[in-house]
Amino acid sequence: MPPPVLFESSITSLPLLGRGKVRDIYAVDEDKLLIVTTDRLSAFDVILPDPIPGKGEVLTAVSNFWFGKLSHVVPSQLTGIDPETVVAESERLQVRGRALVVKRLKPLPIEAVARGYLIGSGWKDYQATGSVCGITLPPGLQLAQQLPEPIFTPATKAAMGEHDENIDYAATEKLLGKELAQKVKEVTLRLYREGAAFARVRGILIADTKFEFGLDGNGRLHLIDEVLTPDSSRFWPADSYKVGTSPPSFDKQFVRDYLETLDWGKTAPGPRLPAEIIEKTAAKYHEALSRLTGLTGT
Repeated sequence: MPPPVLFESSITSLPLLGRGKVRDIYAVDEDKLLIVTTDRLSAFDVILPDPIPGKGEVLTAVSNFWFGKLSHVVPSQLTGIDPETVVAESERLQVRGRALVVKRLKPLPIEAVARGYLIGSGWKDYQATGSVCGITLPPGLQLAQQLPEPIFTPATKAAMGEHDENIDYAATEKLLGKELAQKVKEVTLRLYREGAAFARVRGILIADTKFEFGLDGNGRLHLIDEVLTPDSSRFWPADSYKVGTSPPSFDKQFVRDYLETLDWGKTAPGPRLPAEIIEKTAAKYHEALSRLTGLTGT
């Protein structure tokens, strides 16, 4: 029996700490958290009213895959504890396949973004200034073109309903301090390079992605949240990639493209999604999981 579609968890055996755009966070004890990945979908920083079936399980499976594969680069938030053992028996179905018991860490106040291709807000910045987050790029680059080298372009974390803002490296140093900023930059670019190289062999180009990090009580850096998923990254099929056009994708860009056709102000409440868009989006997520990991999901 596959897990049910879950828009919002309702676990009462643990204290609820908060709900993000996609994840619900509960306290297990002083050292650990339960993170439940729902089937919610956000676009333009607005949570849409329609869930995407299977999305939470896909994101969890993809993240678990990368946490394991990239553990030699940086330790992760994982504890290895089965989420079904920390909730009431009646609540186990809500966490099955979609939840993690993680270490309680102090999140850094930035999103660590790595870009390998010129797209999205990076393309807009480049058109206006010839640079991205203060990094000057060669002239004459085209939409979706691969950059000479991946670049680190962090952003601030916005409050719910607000938009993240790109910042330059100097601002990152002010937020984190020079030593930690340099460490985060180095780890971010290494994670991106290794992940992108692996995905390319499996027919997926990772155009850009965001990582989040936290510190333990000893100041040791850990990889947290999600890793190289269709929610945190732009995944493009390598066989249809073409410079100068916005490639089709395995991620929620499919939903963004649909929403761009609507007369909608990109503020809450978000519009309802047609059944066809929901089905196609779910298929995109599952195809990304299958290509990357060989798993099929539920």
